[in-house]
Amino acid sequence: MKITTIGFDADDTLWHNERFYVLTQDRFADLLSDYSDRDSLDERLLEAERRNIGHYGYGIKGFMLSMIETAIEVTDSRVPASVIHRILEIGQDMLRHPIELLPEARAAVEAMANSDHRVLLITKGDLLDQERKLTESGLWEYFDGVEIVSEKTPEVYARVFSAHGDGPERAVMVGNSMKSDVLPAIEAGAWGVHVPFQLAWALEQAEAPEGHARFRVLENLGQLAGLVDEIG
Repeated sequence: MKITTIGFDADDTLWHNERFYVLTQDRFADLLSDYSDRDSLDERLLEAERRNIGHYGYGIKGFMLSMIETAIEVTDSRVPASVIHRILEIGQDMLRHPIELLPEARAAVEAMANSDHRVLLITKGDLLDQERKLTESGLWEYFDGVEIVSEKTPEVYARVFSAHGDGPERAVMVGNSMKSDVLPAIEAGAWGVHVPFQLAWALEQAEAPEGHARFRVLENLGQLAGLVDEIG
């Protein structure tokens, strides 16, 4: 079936994101170095994030709350107010970080927009922050639809690709997360195209569906146009 719709993930597919979390965790570890070693602190923060996704969703604000919760836990509720204040400051720094597009991102989105495909941005996270990043990226004009969702599931992909296109069977989803961008898109009936990024959040990792007819891997977004031509 002819491909009519291309979906792009945003964070670490089109622009840098995870590196800001890594840098923030470094600053967080420095703040709490008197109370916990780095490995233990990272593990407890990850567990807090895992617990809190259902409450706060994805994004920087939920990450800030998980850092505060972890700081309270590792200090046995003795964390100084000055540390809480600093956590809030570094979280606000994350919310202001400038957008830096990844190599080939603009060219890939523009090429798809100038073809006869409908081009979508499908991302999860905080609504205000994702809108800010999209606006500052300068890519907004290329998208026929933007969906900021709380979770990426097969049902979400089926709904989005049906609402904005001709159904998942005629759609391609492109992203850096095997768990969120590839596996559920394939389960919905779409093509799942993985573009690996050098940094990967532990909660977004999953096994690749090796051998699946609708699974592809690209080294970079510059290869996307050729792949789309190849598969339809």
